[in-house]
Amino acid sequence: MFDVRPVFNVIGMLVSFLGLTMLFPLLLDFSRGNGHSGAFFESFLITVLMGGMVYLATRRQKASGLSLQQTFLLTTGVWVALPIFGALPFVLGATDASYTDAFFEAMSGLTTTGATVFTGLDYLPDGLLLWRSILQWIGGIGIIVVAMVFLPELRVGGMQIFRSEGFDTSGKILPRATEIAAQIAWLYIGLTGACAFVYLASGMRTFDAVLHSMTTIATGGFSSYDASFVRFGATTEYAGTVFMCLAALPFVRYVQLINGQPLSVFKDTQVRMFFIILIFLVAFLTLVLWQDSSLTGELGFRKALFNVVSIVTGTGYVSADYGTWGSAAIVVFFYAGLVGGCAGSTSCSVKVFRYQLLFSAIRMQLRKINSPNGVFNLRYQGRLVGLDIVNSVISFFVIFFVTLGVSAMALVFTGLDTLTALSGAAAALGNIGPGLGEIIGPTGNYSSISGAAKWILAITMLLGRLELLAVYALFTIRFWRN
Repeated sequence: MFDVRPVFNVIGMLVSFLGLTMLFPLLLDFSRGNGHSGAFFESFLITVLMGGMVYLATRRQKASGLSLQQTFLLTTGVWVALPIFGALPFVLGATDASYTDAFFEAMSGLTTTGATVFTGLDYLPDGLLLWRSILQWIGGIGIIVVAMVFLPELRVGGMQIFRSEGFDTSGKILPRATEIAAQIAWLYIGLTGACAFVYLASGMRTFDAVLHSMTTIATGGFSSYDASFVRFGATTEYAGTVFMCLAALPFVRYVQLINGQPLSVFKDTQVRMFFIILIFLVAFLTLVLWQDSSLTGELGFRKALFNVVSIVTGTGYVSADYGTWGSAAIVVFFYAGLVGGCAGSTSCSVKVFRYQLLFSAIRMQLRKINSPNGVFNLRYQGRLVGLDIVNSVISFFVIFFVTLGVSAMALVFTGLDTLTALSGAAAALGNIGPGLGEIIGPTGNYSSISGAAKWILAITMLLGRLELLAVYALFTIRFWRN
């Protein structure tokens, strides 16, 4: 049996760090004099004390290196522990939320899903609005590190193809994670600052610009208004579109760009395919709007562009009620959410590279059928792709759609209609945010669904964010025996 104490040592440290970030909304509410800072003070004390005690109790087993089993456990354990404590400000604060609603909101934030159970966002204390954005911002940078370090090591869903991509992968997991996080952090902060500046220049007030820049770069989609981007003008929509696209690109390419490799972004086949998919979907939907609605000219193009980019990247902002755009648009948005951005970004869902590998594998099999004696090799980004990677990708697709079906069926059993259940399951598993239909569509939210449905969706968000197999492995007998 392996030692779990190094895992809890890291989790305790990260929980304590989460508690420290509660000081920012605490100070904001205190400066506003709105009387809500006490909730963050209580949450801060509970979180730091609990995380600190776990850390100190396991300090002699600090994790300088982790086994494969410990890495699996840590990856899932962090994403379970942080929402447990991240929910506290919602329970103790002005929302008076049940713990089910608070945990759902925290899980949605940290997994950068963006589904919300809160209404009246326009009137929430600034501290709580900032806390929602902080959760997504932390979740965004966290998933970049997980995608660059942990998932390739765990050989999850074909991510091992990026094992040596852009960083030195020699050495132990945790030191490498710390090193990569340090490199990415400044880039992440810089992109967030640039986004905030552009939003401010486009007409957003300072507080809104800061909050929306954090949730844009995290491709999370939490807004400080119930109406999301409907409240803002054309310039802000275009600015949001640009930064959602930037956040959906592999962050390793930005590191290479800074280090003097400017062509690395353009040479990346998944980046090129990502933009091809966006162009095709935006063009198709623009034509649909120009023919069948009052959204003509530049307005129709802008609404199609912003909302398609938002759903494909998994951000989940909305600038129009696309549920009223007709059945063709609904089909587009459902499948667009199953695309996702590039691996190593803050975006979510299936990811472009997996579709590329899947179709390349299918094409290779067809060539083998036509030429049984031929020798064919599958390559990606100029590198030979092993059979283990192809099998991992195919396994991911199978498990993804099986999980989608099971989750949707479970939601139907809670009383939801088929459209709401299916789109809700897809929105949670793909970490997209809004679903389809009157309840959870672009103008709705998840507040009215049952508690059981919220727990199902929260678990589905976790599965989707950690790419399924990293979680499912913990429930196998072989994992614990080894």
